[in-house]
Amino acid sequence: MSVPDVAALVATAAAESGDRLAVVEAGGRGMTWSDLDAEVSRVASGLGAAGIVAGHRVLLAIGNRMEFVTAYLGVLRAQAVAVPVNPASTRGELTRMLADSGARMAIADPDTVGAVRQAVAAAGNDDARPVRTVVVGAPAEADELSYDDLRAAVPREVPPLPDPEKLAVLLYTSGTSGLPRAVMLTHRALVANIEQVATLEPPMIHSDDVVLGVLPLFHVYGLNAVLGGVLKHRAKLVLAERFDPEGTLDLIEDEACSVVPVAPPVFAHWRGVDALEERLGPVRLVLSGSAPLAADVIDEFTDRTGVPVHQGYGLTEAAPVVTTTLRSEKSEPGSVGSPLDGIELRLVDDERMPLSGADLSDPGEIEIRGANLFSGYWPDGADGPDSDGWWPTGDVGVLDAAGGLHLVDRVKELVIVSGFNVYPTEVEAVLLEVPGVAEAAVIGTEDEFTGEAVVAYVVPTDPDADRDRLAAAVDAHCGERLARFKRPSRLEIVAELPHTGTGKVQKGRLRGQERRRALGLIE
Repeated sequence: MSVPDVAALVATAAAESGDRLAVVEAGGRGMTWSDLDAEVSRVASGLGAAGIVAGHRVLLAIGNRMEFVTAYLGVLRAQAVAVPVNPASTRGELTRMLADSGARMAIADPDTVGAVRQAVAAAGNDDARPVRTVVVGAPAEADELSYDDLRAAVPREVPPLPDPEKLAVLLYTSGTSGLPRAVMLTHRALVANIEQVATLEPPMIHSDDVVLGVLPLFHVYGLNAVLGGVLKHRAKLVLAERFDPEGTLDLIEDEACSVVPVAPPVFAHWRGVDALEERLGPVRLVLSGSAPLAADVIDEFTDRTGVPVHQGYGLTEAAPVVTTTLRSEKSEPGSVGSPLDGIELRLVDDERMPLSGADLSDPGEIEIRGANLFSGYWPDGADGPDSDGWWPTGDVGVLDAAGGLHLVDRVKELVIVSGFNVYPTEVEAVLLEVPGVAEAAVIGTEDEFTGEAVVAYVVPTDPDADRDRLAAAVDAHCGERLARFKRPSRLEIVAELPHTGTGKVQKGRLRGQERRRALGLIE
């Protein structure tokens, strides 16, 4: 049964399975579906009492805890717009996202409230658009609200969503230009992808499954693929604040988690764990997404544990799932699967002409079409699907004989660290702020634990500069200006960068140098 919005899934579950546990935290707190539905209504009503009306943006700087779930769903039920952000965002990053989104409220937890307060102050709090700070699990200061105070004692009835094309979520991701851009996802797009995934046979998630919620809820994978799937199938979600190789395995055993969605770096962390197959005893399925997973890693894991691993391909702009190996009758090594029902996929050449027949064995840019697609980038819907509904992903792939997609390369220069997008231009701009840095170039290199790592090359303004001092200055500045996953894992201070005849940095040569380094050909 289709519903108009994600929050309505909670009401349906409460009406039909009210006494069943819906969400629990690793620390012990839990809510039934009836509890969750009532709490979401209290938050939605409290938002209205605090001046938030339909269309207002509410920034969520909250980790994987119960209040993220209730705040997110409360914002959607209030028909406002949720803006989930990385809790590790710096003050500067939060300031930019607050200003760019025009958020009227920021909800923070104990780990994020310091940076959020600084960002709210830096963004300005003028009379035209005051930003209200709401604090979860910590004392609120003057002019702030505690989360308990935000929750209405008696919820009021919220009118039904008038139009599923209304904006539901803004998610910041690296688009086709330098700074992160906000992807505009409507209620229609979110529900469409939940429904598309639900058509899989056998289902990805069953009603009696216990689903591990260690993936960050601010990321579209955790937000709509995991949380959305749990809501649709009325499974039980077990929330964990962060991944820990041993601690997460303990949680899987303690809570008897049967479905484990993770990012590719998890497999490297678990490779050396003793008795892994026993500790994964309750698990019937592991799902991997957000970045490609090598076929040999899948084979090694499955041979050792007996647990099947299925991976897929998705994007924030697609809400997010596009393909999955669960959809493939026969999965070829390296395939990320076939498109879900309701999603069309094609490969195009440089002129955006579709490839066909024998040409499908040649790489082409992946374009997709479906009801799950975004409405463009905030605020004006730029660079969204074309008039025929097709959207170019910027990724390059080939199709095998069975229709499975294989990812080859990226048109964009994105670096994907633990499933999170890093746009080199943003990091380069921060590096150039450091006194003594004349030029900077950022690329991604393979990393066993994070998929890719950020490597920065910088040219000092003074060739005779103290390189250790410059490196320390760069590291300190990046620590203040960039979230941890965006910071360079290695800094190379060089006399010059390779350039084309028109002055563009030849990043291909830098990547070639990194490949030679990985092979041990250079130090």
